[in-house]
Amino acid sequence: MSAGRAPLAGKTRTCPHCKATILDSAAICPACQHHLRFDPGAEERLRPDAVPLLVEGTIRHPESASLAEYSVVVSIRNERGEEITRKVLGVGALRPSDVRTFTVSVELFKVHGLTPH
Repeated sequence: MSAGRAPLAGKTRTCPHCKATILDSAAICPACQHHLRFDPGAEERLRPDAVPLLVEGTIRHPESASLAEYSVVVSIRNERGEEITRKVLGVGALRPSDVRTFTVSVELFKVHGLTPH
């Protein structure tokens, strides 16, 4: 980032700790919570300004059911319905009587001092 130019909104980088793709503006990685640079206000900005989507669901695999496998897949589409990205976040197996709870959220943060990407 050069002096005199505002960073780009939406620009990404890789977290050096967990290798997650994160916003370049992040001072704390939202995935692993490691600090990426000194920023006295970073803890407060880690809290989203809005959470317009929050979905939580629990799977209770019946005791009488056989072993099952699952994949957690998230996709993002633009206003034309075109898929921008698709990621498998996790996979696993459910034995009879196993319980798993899944939470998906979209967190929005105000943009301060960034230019459109």
